[in-house]
Amino acid sequence: MIDTHCHIDFEEFDSDRDEVIKRAQEVLEAVVDSGTNYESNQMVLELSAKYPNFIYSSFGYHPVASHTKTDEEIKLAQNFLIEHLDEYVALGEVGMDYYYVKDKSFRERQGKIFTSFVEIANEYKKPLLIHARNCDKKVLNIIKEYDNIPYVIFHCYSGSLKTAKRIMEYDNYFMSFSTMVCYSKQHQELVKNIPLEFILTETDSPYLALSREERNEPAFVMRGARKIAELKELNLEYVNEITSYNAKKVFNIK
Repeated sequence: MIDTHCHIDFEEFDSDRDEVIKRAQEVLEAVVDSGTNYESNQMVLELSAKYPNFIYSSFGYHPVASHTKTDEEIKLAQNFLIEHLDEYVALGEVGMDYYYVKDKSFRERQGKIFTSFVEIANEYKKPLLIHARNCDKKVLNIIKEYDNIPYVIFHCYSGSLKTAKRIMEYDNYFMSFSTMVCYSKQHQELVKNIPLEFILTETDSPYLALSREERNEPAFVMRGARKIAELKELNLEYVNEITSYNAKKVFNIK
């Protein structure tokens, strides 16, 4: 099993990060730690160097705050991406978020920044790891215009089934489902109707735990996988086999 999206570089893990990673190593083949800004990308790179062949890096810029950043700050992060092309497995998370960002002008700037990251992924042929909330259709309409992005992952997909069907028209596009599938009826209905061949597993830890009191962590990706197996009436081993195959292909994990 592979956790294709987590944030073990975040401060929530500062007190016991090595223990969290050890627990993940006991049950998982690999994790993808996703950077969210220039500083986060640097931390993710350090962790992947400390845990080679287990922690894989993705470098990104979280969309919620992107519209508040200067052009110089965005450029600094983008230069880091270009300078370290061989040291991360995907560009992301990047994207757009209409849940938190309501102002029209802020959304427009957010979209321009996202498109500039998409262009980097396209130019350098890097897989694209997308955060899209309440704007999945709009994001899809942007990325489908680019032909050189090898794989696209809609992280923690929560859009409509109609948009999911459009995503599945591309055999190199995937949707990842987090531990939210254990309690979200919307995610459960999506999983029931999306073939396993388009699905990746993730936690988005430290977020999206099964209760407000609990901190999520990569090892808990097994909880989501068990729920996916239950919903699809498949055995866990088969779910593990197919989703791990998908992840290894997308992120070039050996």
